[in-house]
Amino acid sequence: MKTVGIDIGGTKIAGALVNEAGEILRDLKVPTPANDPVALQAAVVKMVEELSSGEQVSAVGVAAAGFIDANQSVVYYSPNLSWRNEPLKEKLEAELGLPVVIENDANAAGWAEYRFGAGAGYHHMMMLTIGTGVGGAIVANGELFRGGFGIGAELGHMNFVPKGKLCGCGQYGCLEQYGSGTALLNSAKELVASGSEEAKRLKELSASVPELTGNEVYKAIQEGDPGALRLLTDLGSNLGLAVASLVAVLDPEIVVIGGGVSAAGELLLEPIRSAYLEHLPARGFRPELKIVGAQLHNDAGVVGAADLARLHSNGR
Repeated sequence: MKTVGIDIGGTKIAGALVNEAGEILRDLKVPTPANDPVALQAAVVKMVEELSSGEQVSAVGVAAAGFIDANQSVVYYSPNLSWRNEPLKEKLEAELGLPVVIENDANAAGWAEYRFGAGAGYHHMMMLTIGTGVGGAIVANGELFRGGFGIGAELGHMNFVPKGKLCGCGQYGCLEQYGSGTALLNSAKELVASGSEEAKRLKELSASVPELTGNEVYKAIQEGDPGALRLLTDLGSNLGLAVASLVAVLDPEIVVIGGGVSAAGELLLEPIRSAYLEHLPARGFRPELKIVGAQLHNDAGVVGAADLARLHSNGR
């Protein structure tokens, strides 16, 4: 049974035709018309039609950043897209004539890792996606956790620092402000502005561009620059502390770290593991989970959305 998965990001829409084994048979990418809901819907419809041309497709899964209702049909709120209480499922089904499932993008990515990637073989998994923000996904006893209203597992918006930095969600001190790629970039800019010796390489890199971006920070990390590595370690320590706190509630067997910042590999994973162990309740008297990098990377969203659509069409 083949399904189509669509992953709508702030800058691009990715889509794929996926089989039951989670293998991508066709794929497409187009820019996201983020500020035009009508154009965005039309782009998704066109992509599904192209991917399913000549194929027998049973359902479509759409992953998007934002709060999705419990029926997987309405986008309550999307921070990077012009959707507010958008009945996306109903609109897409009317145009496509196929069953459609709407899912949070981090949930879709987490499900893909659970089914076909780093979490395969486990029953209880947690995933953190470290990119522009911090996304979360929870699989409990083989089921994707959505919560009573459908918007559970927003792990990036757990209160991390009371009365801390203002978050895009309107609250203060969310993990996202201390554990995301944006947080890493902001810390790098602050370091450069400080003029300290530790900022020397980042300052050199920032001089060659109009404004320091994540690309320059990642370059400094790859070069082994002490200042950039210290910032990455601080970021990982924040995430490890958050994982230890979440373990007290969720008790997963494995934590998967994905998103763009996870490209740093062990340079990010090691401080996460270290801080997790340092703050683990009853350490030494309980099992310790594994913390690993994601395996599906940029394909996770489309694969997870497609697989969730297949399961939904089978009545699961």
